[in-house]
Amino acid sequence: MIKIAVLVSGSGSNLQALMDANLSGQIVGVISNKPDAYALERAAKANIPTAIIEHKQYPNREAFDDVMHQQLLAWDVDLVVLAGFMRILSAKFVNAWQGKMVNIHPSLLPHYKGMHTHQRVLNTGDTLHGCTVHYVTAELDAGQALTQGVLKVNLHDCVETLATRVHVLEHLIYPQAVEWICNGTIQHTQDGTVLYKGQALTAPIQFCKL
Repeated sequence: MIKIAVLVSGSGSNLQALMDANLSGQIVGVISNKPDAYALERAAKANIPTAIIEHKQYPNREAFDDVMHQQLLAWDVDLVVLAGFMRILSAKFVNAWQGKMVNIHPSLLPHYKGMHTHQRVLNTGDTLHGCTVHYVTAELDAGQALTQGVLKVNLHDCVETLATRVHVLEHLIYPQAVEWICNGTIQHTQDGTVLYKGQALTAPIQFCKL
């Protein structure tokens, strides 16, 4: 059984979706860089071990990441899931977990990497928007995409309505992607190739909500 650790900073709605999904893997721990993150309460209610590692307590990003790395090793983690973790990770940490760490981003990558994706979609007038689960690499939001949730941008949509609608999709596609990793449907090979059902994954698997 794959052992999963979830990294959080906030409310933990994606963590809740993962806990509710009855994954074939096991969430063995939750790390937060913020002691008041509600995600910690969610984990505690589910009897999942937690660790608070405050980034402010460390002199630099590398020192903070090293403490997280040691905690992940202590939990014997196979897969790291970023769920609203609001810290940029050092290249050393990312490389240590290459092919074993995933993130969800609120856009249809490779479009709109970085912040303020909903506003940028509205500014550009795009008709489609959504979210992407991807492997994490040292380059921001650039790892291979695994799954995407796609929705149609409505005429009345604003930043708030788009954010709400995208969150619904996140709670659908993130557990699905993690489950596919857990059960071997998605595999990251030693040479960096990502397989889906034994074949090279050339484009993310899309789920639509129009």
